[in-house]
Amino acid sequence: MLTAFDWLRRCRNGSELLATLNYLKEQPDLLLDQDEVGPPLTAVTKPCQRCWIYPCVAAPYKKYCRTCTTIRTRAEKFNETSKHSVVIWAVVNRLPKQLRAEEGFAGSIVSASYVHDEQHFLLVINHHELKPWLQELLLYQGDTLKGLIQVFPPADDAPRSSMGEILCRVIHQETRFPMDLLRVRFFSNPFQVLYTRSRETQGLLTFEAIDFLSLLEMATIFRTLLRPEEQGMLRQLTSLGDGKEKQFYWGRFMGFLDSEAKDMLSAWNIRQWSDNRIKLLYELVKYVAIAH
Repeated sequence: MLTAFDWLRRCRNGSELLATLNYLKEQPDLLLDQDEVGPPLTAVTKPCQRCWIYPCVAAPYKKYCRTCTTIRTRAEKFNETSKHSVVIWAVVNRLPKQLRAEEGFAGSIVSASYVHDEQHFLLVINHHELKPWLQELLLYQGDTLKGLIQVFPPADDAPRSSMGEILCRVIHQETRFPMDLLRVRFFSNPFQVLYTRSRETQGLLTFEAIDFLSLLEMATIFRTLLRPEEQGMLRQLTSLGDGKEKQFYWGRFMGFLDSEAKDMLSAWNIRQWSDNRIKLLYELVKYVAIAH
């Protein structure tokens, strides 16, 4: 009845997405072997209230079918993992060799994966592993891989939308781009997927893959050389509208910094950056680890 991809599109949040991917990896037969259809929705009968197809199991879980009950139960142990994850949906001219050969990416970068067909795949990784993952992808296949990689954090249980709906919207948007090079679309919030126009016009959404990796490198340097309180002070300083006031506080701010941080900000000429470029830098800082 329902395919693996159908189950993914029924996920409400990141925890359920991870639980479903885990279920597909460990027990795919149990997930896909249901044939019995539940009763129609009436005043006295109803099917599973999550998938709306299969019959509910007996008490104490009267609301859900066997599969949905298992997914919801497993999702609880993925709550913390989901909070520190990022979802990647990609359409490419050919699958990366790590997925084709099932050898995986280096280290423990990928928390869960799903290969939809010869051109589409989905990954869930720790948000601090985004740069190492993209580095490995470009290092081994940057010359031949073309397509679109869309990056977004998992959705929570907010009533505006579900993880499945956001995934469907991401898939719909992939048709806008030709297979002439490898691009990355970056969403700092999952619900930005639903409203892309503002982010696109601000230049915060679509990048060539090598350019996006360079931005992640800059964010890594920025996070490494500036302490969190210094990052906050700089953000307040760059948001000042009065030029004389900004110049006055800039001198005081530079006095707080060590020589490496001063050299970085001067070399980047960050005082001349646009508000949108600074905004993107601070968004990316959340997705990189401190360099050691």
